[in-house]
Amino acid sequence: MRRKDRQINDRGEAERIITESDVCRIALANGNIPYIVAMNFGYIGGRKPCMYFHCASEGRKLEMVRENSYVCFALDNGHELYSGKNGCDWGMKFSSVVGYGNMVIVSNNEERILGLNSIMSHYGGAGIYRYDEKVLANTTILRLDIEEMTAKRKK
Repeated sequence: MRRKDRQINDRGEAERIITESDVCRIALANGNIPYIVAMNFGYIGGRKPCMYFHCASEGRKLEMVRENSYVCFALDNGHELYSGKNGCDWGMKFSSVVGYGNMVIVSNNEERILGLNSIMSHYGGAGIYRYDEKVLANTTILRLDIEEMTAKRKK
């Protein structure tokens, strides 16, 4: 990270940024074709942190994941524009996390439900949910196994 003065080294603080964010952007690439998509997510920390996502059972995102499962992700929040007398005195306060990992299509039904529950929990739900079998069968669950991440904040 170039700006060490903005770097957040505390894992708990990085996880707080993740849990306070409402969208995760996933960047995929195949050959020289990039693709980025904003997704709702659930986060599970610990020794092997991961994020869960849900999507339709077909489409560009899944085609790209099947070709190249290594992705980049980004989350940000706390945006506050500040101004000054001169143009270069303007700026934006923020907190962000950027990382890399492998995206896996989850096939185990028990883990698929765990993933959906983590997404529900992230957006304010509490408890265990029941899912319509037909809807569950037509929903793809993705797990992003996080290999590395960095966090920063501009105050």
